[in-house]
Amino acid sequence: MRPPFRFALLATLARRSRREIERADRLTTVRAPENWPDAQVEAWLDWAEAEGFDPGGDDPLAEGAGRFAEQLGLEGVAADEVRATLLLGLATPAAPVATAPGRLDLSDPAAGKRLADEMAVRRAARLAANAIEAVAASLHAVADAVSRCEGPPGDCADPSRNPALARAALAARRTGAADADILRAIAGEPFEVSPLAAPTLPPMVALADRDLIAAGAPVAVQAAGAAMDGDLIVTFEAEAAEALTALSAAPAVLLSLPMLHALAGEQFGAAFSALVGLWSRAYADVPFSLGLGGLADLALCGDFEEAEALAADLAELAAEHGASSGLFVDDAEASLRLGLTPLAAAEAFETRDGEMARRLRPSLAQAIMAAGGEIESAERHLLGRRTLAGAPGVDHMALRTRGLTDLELEAIEAALARVERLEDAFRAPVLDAGFVRDVLGVEDGGDGELLIRLGFTPDAVAEAQAWAFGHGDLSTWADAPESLRPVLADPAALEVRLRGMLETASAAPDTAATPLDWRATPAQAVRLLGDAARAGRRAIRLRRGPAPCGPLLDLPEADAPRERRRDPETRAVERVVEKVVERDRTRRKLPDRRKGYIQKAAVGGHKVYIHTGEYDDGELGEIFIDMHKEGAAFRSLMNNFAIAISIGLQYGVPLDEFVDAFVFTRFEPAGRVTGNDSIKSATSILDYIFRELGVSYLDRHELANADPEGLNADGLGGGAGDDGPPEAVPAARFISKGFARGAAPDNLVVLPFGQKREPQLAATSASEATACPECGDFSLQHRGAGWICDTCGAAPSMQG
Repeated sequence: MRPPFRFALLATLARRSRREIERADRLTTVRAPENWPDAQVEAWLDWAEAEGFDPGGDDPLAEGAGRFAEQLGLEGVAADEVRATLLLGLATPAAPVATAPGRLDLSDPAAGKRLADEMAVRRAARLAANAIEAVAASLHAVADAVSRCEGPPGDCADPSRNPALARAALAARRTGAADADILRAIAGEPFEVSPLAAPTLPPMVALADRDLIAAGAPVAVQAAGAAMDGDLIVTFEAEAAEALTALSAAPAVLLSLPMLHALAGEQFGAAFSALVGLWSRAYADVPFSLGLGGLADLALCGDFEEAEALAADLAELAAEHGASSGLFVDDAEASLRLGLTPLAAAEAFETRDGEMARRLRPSLAQAIMAAGGEIESAERHLLGRRTLAGAPGVDHMALRTRGLTDLELEAIEAALARVERLEDAFRAPVLDAGFVRDVLGVEDGGDGELLIRLGFTPDAVAEAQAWAFGHGDLSTWADAPESLRPVLADPAALEVRLRGMLETASAAPDTAATPLDWRATPAQAVRLLGDAARAGRRAIRLRRGPAPCGPLLDLPEADAPRERRRDPETRAVERVVEKVVERDRTRRKLPDRRKGYIQKAAVGGHKVYIHTGEYDDGELGEIFIDMHKEGAAFRSLMNNFAIAISIGLQYGVPLDEFVDAFVFTRFEPAGRVTGNDSIKSATSILDYIFRELGVSYLDRHELANADPEGLNADGLGGGAGDDGPPEAVPAARFISKGFARGAAPDNLVVLPFGQKREPQLAATSASEATACPECGDFSLQHRGAGWICDTCGAAPSMQG
């Protein structure tokens, strides 16, 4: 007599390595099989914590498995065997197919109203989850409208005096916020919220007449409409509905058939019987669901043409041990714990260094090899070659004829190993933006279509994409073995066939969701219900798929609605007209050869050099600030500050904004300015720099606090007290000979015109300094009809 199959012995012989898993707040040291990826280990740790085991010893997985066996009331050998199946990844507890309480009979006249009421509840939960963030954002906007207001606090908190607050409050009310919450937001109460997860309500079970559903009767329309906003299982047999309801509260176990085959080999049949019998005894004759995970992979590892016979044999073996109540377990978390994924040609796997990569599914590779196919050919078709060498349409020779050099081709080849789309290898930073613009002659880097802009056809680009990154499946693989073509064309069809065979031996029907597009209509759902009824299926589960992330509507810009206010006496309508101008956010590049000027000055005895760079139209595009004798930290800080200002200017930030932000800033060094004919004093280095830029580029002469000696208002010479005719100034004083490269003749002169002369009284009074009541410096000057402090910029009223 053959001895019983012992899983505890296999667990003892299995190699389990020690590794560290990063959890939410700590590093956990675990021992797990070497072929388990970190995600699978984390899934087991999550399960142990969810069950309340909270393992924290040297071997938390073994501790969690042992405590689960104790929870089942097992002792001795039985406890050791169950614990071993968990540690080997052969089995895992799973969540049953939970259903909503009760069963709905669609032949009942009140069924329509019950369906409508239930769907209204589910629709409300879905909309609430989507709307909570919008309401919170609108209340944040209300609080911002108050905090950004610069008026008196009472006016800032009054919607009738703060237009921005009024608009924000109206928007918050439209999103569903209550007026009480709006008032709390105005008062400064925070509204931090956590986003709600999409509701996962259990499916409803409805019993329907097969003939009525097949004929598309009104009851089918009601069921289809309910499936649009919920999860609905329509059964055509009363026994199937009762089995589903009974199993919704029963335990469930998911088995990994590929792992059992790998461990047992030729003894798979005995091992399967032992495994099913072990879990049947563990639940002490309680009805439970037994999921046969990886059945399609197991069929591919053997004679897949006999896959249906294999499924029937396994179902018969399960029935012998009383485990035929339900043979379907669809629990994503349990599948992750066993490393099970839906059948597909390509799968993701974790390398030894922890990186994720893609490969041909091992079971498919084994089936291809057994059928005489070539594995390397399948991998090239599925995953690509990660090179453009020899690619159809877009190869190295074709790229060289478009202007790319060996240096660019080398960078592209290196990038193909780490990107997933061909266009990502033909954009910055792989290709230098200057090379693309200046050599290839393509502006904006090609905007993701560089190959098309270089003259390649869309078909050629698609062929190169498939050559480098693969086709994604094996449905069009030319060298596929004939016997495998049906499976390679539609791998999911094999799983459907096998589930159909298992359903004949299961008391509960298959409740795998029939995929519905997120845009599906009730008419499409009615058609699916009718097809299932005519095909003789015992049940069908309808559920809409999730919508794609991101915006799905390309909405035109529209003016925000405005509330019109009418004065009761004049009956005039008060309107607020706003114009929003959005600047282009692309960076405006400076010409490679550009003009500008250098200004040397000293602020409080500290030398400052300002270098400017201009666009061809004379607009300021960059600045450099040099302070050679300062400390390294301060000098580096000023250099990086200048870089930040330059980047802002090139992205379209107006110079006015910088000038208004930095003039009158106060820190050392400060005081008297020498070497600048327009600025005599400054409150800081930044105050001096932006006074200079404002005067020179924005004509903001109110920032100048010195009367240049010997210069007219236009700065071309002639002295303020010179009453004679204006004199011509050589152009070489303003035009760089090196920049012009001989384009400006030597006899070119600049004729002053439009000179403004200040009255003698103003010139005289400007030299008389008075103490400033704000800062105390003797730098208060009489300018025109008022007084201006050259140090702090104050304009006090000097009455009396």
